[in-house]
Amino acid sequence: MLYVIRCIDKEDHLEVRMANRPTHVEYLKSFGERLFAAGPTLDDAGEMNGSVVILECEDKAGAEAFAANDPYAKAGLFSDVTISPWKKVLP
Repeated sequence: MLYVIRCIDKEDHLEVRMANRPTHVEYLKSFGERLFAAGPTLDDAGEMNGSVVILECEDKAGAEAFAANDPYAKAGLFSDVTISPWKKVLP
């Protein structure tokens, strides 16, 4: 099952995001073909302010473990994280 993991950064934490970005990207890459899509969300000025990850997991517990072990989460970057099952329909 695919899960959408939506993370919102704490305000004024861009420096935390940038300091942990290389480790976060390597973490994402370690999931290989299970990673359907990933990238930052942007504010109106084009600055990164969150993340969206779509990941194949056996169950929600697997998606929760992924989110908890993300280097960004471990660095305290996020103010909120939501995890939802997702079904790809198009294209």
